[in-house]
Amino acid sequence: MISPSAFLGATSASNKSASNNDETMEVDIQISSDFVGAVVASGSGGPRVDEANNAWLNKPPMERFIDILDQLDTKVESLRKEAMVLRDKRDFLAMSVDLLKNNEYLTGLNENERDEINCYVQRISSRLGTVELNVCTVRDQSQEDSLHHVNSLIDMIISSADPVTSRQKCQQFLNACSTTDTSVYTDVDPSTICTDKKFESVLLGCTLDDQKTIKKRLQALLVYLTQQTIVH
Repeated sequence: MISPSAFLGATSASNKSASNNDETMEVDIQISSDFVGAVVASGSGGPRVDEANNAWLNKPPMERFIDILDQLDTKVESLRKEAMVLRDKRDFLAMSVDLLKNNEYLTGLNENERDEINCYVQRISSRLGTVELNVCTVRDQSQEDSLHHVNSLIDMIISSADPVTSRQKCQQFLNACSTTDTSVYTDVDPSTICTDKKFESVLLGCTLDDQKTIKKRLQALLVYLTQQTIVH
């Protein structure tokens, strides 16, 4: 159980981090503003700038623009990665809710208890649905179809009532993901790894970003199913 003091400490740290981010953003905006002003001033005979900035300002305007665009590009890529992490967390929570809805132990409850659990699950699912995180991946129609097919195959595992069979199938799917990355099994003959060939074929039709996301999803699913198998 998390103590109130620990929670408050974490909240304070989070607020401090958010404050620092706000300050950083303000500084970045100010730098960008100064940069644009300096470029305009240097090209229009405006007032002189600080001597400390001479080394940078002595660059041609094109190089200065490239410098600031490189910084912005780095920040955009960092934002994408952070958003993808949050999206993965959301997907994991959604998967956990789906697995709970199909948990075999629900059959051991009476009707009123099942209704209460289902209502609770629905409330959580509805709240989770209010969180929208989208990092667009460019796909052609073939890649869209492959991703849809892969998700359908994984959904079949989630909806299965047999945790042992589901775990075995999930492991085969995950092995198929690993064989697409030759750096993972540098000392292992891929032919000795038990994989689902149908899944592997469909997976290869997905984008590299989607393949990485699918692998993470299967890893989380396998951990859950393994725990369920032990309990069973």
